Amino acid sequence: MDKKQIFMEKALRLADEALLLKEFPVGCVIEFDGAVVATGSRTNSRGGNEIDHAEIIALRNMLNDARGVDLSLVTVYSTMEPCLMCFSTLIVNGVRNFVYGYEDAMGGGTNLPLSQLAPLYRDIRVEIEGGVMRKDCLALFKTFFTMAESTYLKDSYLASYTLQQ
Repeated sequence: MDKKQIFMEKALRLADEALLLKEFPVGCVIEFDGAVVATGSRTNSRGGNEIDHAEIIALRNMLNDARGVDLSLVTVYSTMEPCLMCFSTLIVNGVRNFVYGYEDAMGGGTNLPLSQLAPLYRDIRVEIEGGVMRKDCLALFKTFFTMAESTYLKDSYLASYTLQQ
């Protein structure tokens, strides 16, 4: 198993835990120099909260617990492509390396044309790799969208896209 799979497996475990709590199954691991320095999983999706995304929680945890780590040298691993909010928050904070499993066909932010934006973003260069352990990540989202008690994004484009995969 290569490095990307090792850290994505850890993100998958966090997503599994979120799914057991009936939360949207996004898990996130922030890796620095071969070690996990922060983690997060999606919370409060059942109430429609759009702030407590796994990546934001992981970033908060890192900023609180791993001070002094150069964020340009970390890699964020997420079971789903970071949304626009998460992606922009991470890059503004200095993150430049992203690995995700399943594409967010409805709200993914990693195709944001940074070079066409305002000066704050224009010169930022990021490395992005999608599709790492995609099959495993997709399985979690399919499970979520087929659970009767899951209402979050139930009738969305993402749900229909996911269930057709």
